[in-house]
Amino acid sequence: MPKALITGISGQDGSYLAESLLEDGFEVHGIVRRTSLEMQETKLSRIANVLDQLTLHPCSLESQTGLFEIVRTIKPDYLYHLGAQSFVSYGFEGEYATLDTNLGSTHALLSAVLKFAPHCRFYFASSSETFGNAESSPQNESTPFNPRTVYGVSKLAGFHLSKAFRENKEIHSCAGILYNHESPRRGKEYVTQKIISQAVAIHRGQAKEIRLGNLEARRDWGHAKDYVSAMRKITESEIPDDFVVASGHAHLVRDFCEKAFSLLDLNFDEFFKADPRFFRSSEKTPLCGDASKIKRLLDWSPTHDLDSIIEEMLDCEMARTSNELSR
Repeated sequence: MPKALITGISGQDGSYLAESLLEDGFEVHGIVRRTSLEMQETKLSRIANVLDQLTLHPCSLESQTGLFEIVRTIKPDYLYHLGAQSFVSYGFEGEYATLDTNLGSTHALLSAVLKFAPHCRFYFASSSETFGNAESSPQNESTPFNPRTVYGVSKLAGFHLSKAFRENKEIHSCAGILYNHESPRRGKEYVTQKIISQAVAIHRGQAKEIRLGNLEARRDWGHAKDYVSAMRKITESEIPDDFVVASGHAHLVRDFCEKAFSLLDLNFDEFFKADPRFFRSSEKTPLCGDASKIKRLLDWSPTHDLDSIIEEMLDCEMARTSNELSR
């Protein structure tokens, strides 16, 4: 039975990945914070349905010795490094923590694989934020990187570390440069889930407005399940390589809002309030991915369009809030 280790297993992507691997007969291990084990109902809600099939290891991504020990003990056949720190303050301490956590954990895990499990296939979750202020759109694997956030810088550094271990240490290390991907398991701090939850609250009479930033910003949105499928194809390929994973379609934030509200028979413009706190600096070109390489080499294509993603997220939020109201 192959063994897989997942960092970030309690998140959106980690939970879908754990389910996918379990269905295929993997022994699945996950790294979680100790506080998550003490607050399972809230912190581990996304993996609650498979919790009894998982082996969880309490460890912080900041603990390099802890990560070393887990890899030494498990000796995984596959390691999916999905965990990262992304939502932090803009102060020095927050930025330092983002760089320290994301880069340090990637280096520690790659070094542990090299020392204790050199046969292991390592997957690094990179991000479209590595392109940042891109010079052209859509972006592909040859597009110059130009991150403009500390998070993007940390992901770019991790990407290059993964590539360095592949080319210099002969580790089967690969990366997926993932664009925005959504699902009902998306965290409340993300704009898509904010739109969905606020639309439902307005529909139920529990809110009167939704405050957002730039509605003309464009995003390349896909479904997390499709992107987890891409992760597996990338990692299970015999030739380790790096791939852009994207839908290839950029949509306005306004498009997402209007679709969600219309499904509830609401006029979005009647409830929208522009809030300068949520505006980001303007983008030269939209972040939109060209996934032709992974389609050509690994036969991957997304199976969900944006409308179906919005409908699924809305249906789940309606069901969730209905359950809460009936208690």
